[in-house]
Amino acid sequence: MNHIKFALDDAREVLDTFLSDEKNIKSIESAIELLSSAFKSGGKAISCGNGGSMCDAMHFAEELTGRFRKERAPLPAMAISDAAHITCTANDYGFEHIFSRAVTAWGTNGDTLLAISTSGNSPNIINAVEAAHSKGMKVIGLLGKGGGQLKDMVDIPLIVPSSTSDRIQEIHIKLIHIMIEGIEREIFPENYAE
Repeated sequence: MNHIKFALDDAREVLDTFLSDEKNIKSIESAIELLSSAFKSGGKAISCGNGGSMCDAMHFAEELTGRFRKERAPLPAMAISDAAHITCTANDYGFEHIFSRAVTAWGTNGDTLLAISTSGNSPNIINAVEAAHSKGMKVIGLLGKGGGQLKDMVDIPLIVPSSTSDRIQEIHIKLIHIMIEGIEREIFPENYAE
């Protein structure tokens, strides 16, 4: 049973470490401003990740197109998670192109990419970021393990200070929820009138 308390203590320590760096708070604020501005200007959000990070990418998109805490209009967001697209692209071009092909197809200037990689070194995420920049998109990176190659490629890096993927993903989902609430507060302030 010691592993249970250890896991909870470890999660708290990672969150406390992340929270103690004021730069992280400012980066979250910048991410919220970037996404809100994109939506207000008619842009959309595209998200991508592998494995559990794909689940987080999908969670991000569905909270925006569906609802989070308050009733409001849907916001244009999509996760690159279609099995037909992924298997077709992986088969014909290689797994490293599954996200970049979709970004190239659907991304436009003024859109935002949420690129999720616990290592910061996933080749298919790196390619997606390059494709996004070639389309004039801005990129927010949810990263871990020091940020990897992606930390210097994305416009706003949010790096979880851990080398354990599940701990990193736990903070990533917190950041996703915080960003969505921030977007709602920015675009639909009447829903959060005190």
